[in-house]
Amino acid sequence: MSHDLQFYIDGAWVDPVVPNSFDVIDPSNEDAFAQISLGSKADVDKAVAAAKRAFNSFGFTEVGERLELLNRIIAVYKKRSADLAVAVSREMGAPRQMALDSQVGIGLAHLQKMADVLRSFEFRHVKGNHLVVKEPIGVVGLITPWNWPLNQITCKVGPALAAGCTMVLKPSEIAPLDAIIFAEILDEAGVPKGVFNLVNGDGPGVGQALSSHPDIDMMSFTGSTRAGILVAKAAADTVKRVHQELGGKSANILFGDVDLASAVTKGVAGCFSNSGQSCNAPTRMFVPRDRHDEAAGYAKVAAEKFTVGPADAAGTKLGPVVSQVQFDKIQDLIQAGIDEGATLVAGGPGRPAELNRGYYVRPTVFADVTHDMRIAREEIFGPVLAIMPYDSVDEVIETANDTVYGLASYIQAKDMKKAREVAARMRTGNVYINYPQWDAGLPFGGYKQSGNGREYAEYGLEDFLEIKGIAGYEAAE
Repeated sequence: MSHDLQFYIDGAWVDPVVPNSFDVIDPSNEDAFAQISLGSKADVDKAVAAAKRAFNSFGFTEVGERLELLNRIIAVYKKRSADLAVAVSREMGAPRQMALDSQVGIGLAHLQKMADVLRSFEFRHVKGNHLVVKEPIGVVGLITPWNWPLNQITCKVGPALAAGCTMVLKPSEIAPLDAIIFAEILDEAGVPKGVFNLVNGDGPGVGQALSSHPDIDMMSFTGSTRAGILVAKAAADTVKRVHQELGGKSANILFGDVDLASAVTKGVAGCFSNSGQSCNAPTRMFVPRDRHDEAAGYAKVAAEKFTVGPADAAGTKLGPVVSQVQFDKIQDLIQAGIDEGATLVAGGPGRPAELNRGYYVRPTVFADVTHDMRIAREEIFGPVLAIMPYDSVDEVIETANDTVYGLASYIQAKDMKKAREVAARMRTGNVYINYPQWDAGLPFGGYKQSGNGREYAEYGLEDFLEIKGIAGYEAAE
């Protein structure tokens, strides 16, 4: 039986209080291929009440019990990986193999890392005659996006369960089907009733109700900076904790000592990964002024090797972007780049010539980009790279940091001393030197309008914990 039109509340699949059907669109062909129901405040109230009841027991479980639960979830997640991959591929356009290897794989990595962390995490320590305890914060509201849906679901649900929290998840209504399968996974793994609850819906209907609910102790949100501000404002009246991972406009600084062909090619791949729909994508490529034209040439060659096509087509390297709204926004910014005088090196407005249906964007590279242009300042969230020349180290650091965002930055240099010195000056939550492998054990999160709080591994677990000091716990001699 399909649960697409239902919510998972208090350990059971239930119908919405008021059904409100909503089409799920396949961005590869613009067709509706499934329907969900959007929830309301009444559904949120039911889910929060269930989570609040469940916390009275789950919040006091032993660590070993929660570890066993995580291991059962991991086993069922592996079993359902193919189902998750098909759902993600259809709902947000990720090429089928990429959906399995990266989209689903990253979720598994987070769950496994959290199990590893939980095995040795210290929830209490003696300090003199006192005891310091780290306890679950309580009932948490989780709002996750459509671009890396399983990444964000697992890096919130995993640490929340490990901490002993109970929760209500609102996934993106644009890409909700993987979350429904994820709820089925948790149900099969034996998560106690009320510990995990799923309510589909949009921001005004469900996100607002979660964020303002007096019985929600914490909101964990990933999405746009605009929506994150709304969550924080809605949460303010109840003084709940709010952790946010928001937008980005990440700089990729290439120094003159690198193999420029290799560094540019990898930078293009990083920018275009997931069709450019990553908040930490290296979208601003800074290159020495005297090598700017050379870099633009390498970027053109790299961009033109990306095959754009349907998510289920063999050979597709770039799937569509997720929606008409995103497509229109990206097209507007590509046109702005042209109108403001940047040099169009590859791609440009419109779909690839052979594709007339679906939200396909031409892999686009601009050169001669200046810091005042919209494509240098606004988050595009599509496969669009801006190449920007610089003259000195101090200048490039100042320009790279001159943004409202602060999620990530990238540095390519053979001189590791220089790379480390520059990394220390970047105002970002993450710095990646010489395209390292992704690591689920590193903290993830941003400075400035890229958010607050940290996710992944023990850093994510800490965010779901309160600290209690128990004075006089140890009898004085």
